[in-house]
Amino acid sequence: MRNDIEEILIPTEELQAKVKALAAQLTEDYADKDPIFVGVLKGVVMFYSDIVRNFDAPCEMDFMWISSYAGGTTTTGQMNVLRDLTRDISGRHVVILEDIYDTGNSLDFTYKHLLAKGPASLRICTLLDKPARRRAGITLQPDYTGFVIPNRFVVGYGMDYEEHYRNLPYIGVLKPAVYEK
Repeated sequence: MRNDIEEILIPTEELQAKVKALAAQLTEDYADKDPIFVGVLKGVVMFYSDIVRNFDAPCEMDFMWISSYAGGTTTTGQMNVLRDLTRDISGRHVVILEDIYDTGNSLDFTYKHLLAKGPASLRICTLLDKPARRRAGITLQPDYTGFVIPNRFVVGYGMDYEEHYRNLPYIGVLKPAVYEK
């Protein structure tokens, strides 16, 4: 598995330091708001767990599962809600936790979907931002960003290729030979 990694883009130590810094900022901003953290499955699981574990104030957790991929590395652009929230977020402070802000299709869809549920506030915290892949017309900006990355196919720390590599403790660039079959 590690032989499929061309380069470690963000080493474990740097990744964990940034996650702790993001959690500290979220704690400062939401200490008295009892926010609901919404994770978009599956890629966000590692980031989500570490953010919530380091958030030092009361909070609630919920998840959505949406998909725009039919396998491979290219999005279909068609969003499907596979699992919606179980909590009522109307009048609540909500923070979307996202693993990677790529084309913007998924995050834009999620943001609009949650905004329609009437939260008191809705903000976005993304671990990775890949602006080079943003689709035309997507203007949504994250409120909290861990790393801005180049246009490379990354895996690890929850992110996958065909459901593999999620368990890597760092963010790595997948060798093109792996996915250009």
